[in-house]
Amino acid sequence: MKIALLDSGIGLLAAAAALRRLRPDADLVLSSDPEGMPWGPRTPEDITAHALACARAAAATGPDALIVACNTASVHALAALRAELEPGVPVIGTVPAIKPAAAGGGALAIWATPATTGSAYQHRLIEEFRGAATVTEVACPGLADAVQYADDAAIDAAVADAAARTPHDVRAVVLGCTHYELVADRIRGAVQRTGGREVALLGSAEAVAAQALRRLGAPPEPSAEPSGSLTVILSGRPAGLPAAALAYAEGVALGATASA
Repeated sequence: MKIALLDSGIGLLAAAAALRRLRPDADLVLSSDPEGMPWGPRTPEDITAHALACARAAAATGPDALIVACNTASVHALAALRAELEPGVPVIGTVPAIKPAAAGGGALAIWATPATTGSAYQHRLIEEFRGAATVTEVACPGLADAVQYADDAAIDAAVADAAARTPHDVRAVVLGCTHYELVADRIRGAVQRTGGREVALLGSAEAVAAQALRRLGAPPEPSAEPSGSLTVILSGRPAGLPAAALAYAEGVALGATASA
């Protein structure tokens, strides 16, 4: 079984690591676009073109499914990706975990890129799933880029800035960008220090990995033989994991099986 993932950068590591935990025997293909990132400031048409290029590079390896491990690409390019690849290759998008976060009511915040914050897409999700919850959108300028380049000082500054703009009474924070899941512990710590209370963080990696396996009719087998390979494609060319990926536990866990 081979599953491909695409993203503008290393945000796909979280979903890939979740897949590796659930199915250690699955072959993984990571297709990203470091030469074209960030995608957020691009037009929807341009984002779609870049996402399709990543998808085509991944599709050339013969995957059984493709995960769009990027919120921005899921917003703008999911329909085009499905039109090109399905039904032969199921395409699974990434949706912020607003529904489970809002299920308990109370106050929650959604951390996302400036491009996603305030978007019609995110507003539709909030209106559909908020229920009785109070939702605050928190834009996080610079955080995705800081994570992409493993710039610790910039990560801390962006996280501290967003935490200061997060209401103190939130009980949950939805991570609306896949890059943010790589620094979830730092985000949790900053929000708890600011608000003085425990807070839950909800990302999408585990859910999207589980959904991909469901689409393939492949139940999780976390005790399977750890035999799955890892192929990395950067802007259409075979490569190794970017050095910055190894700054995160997810990248280190995956790196042992990477092949150029």
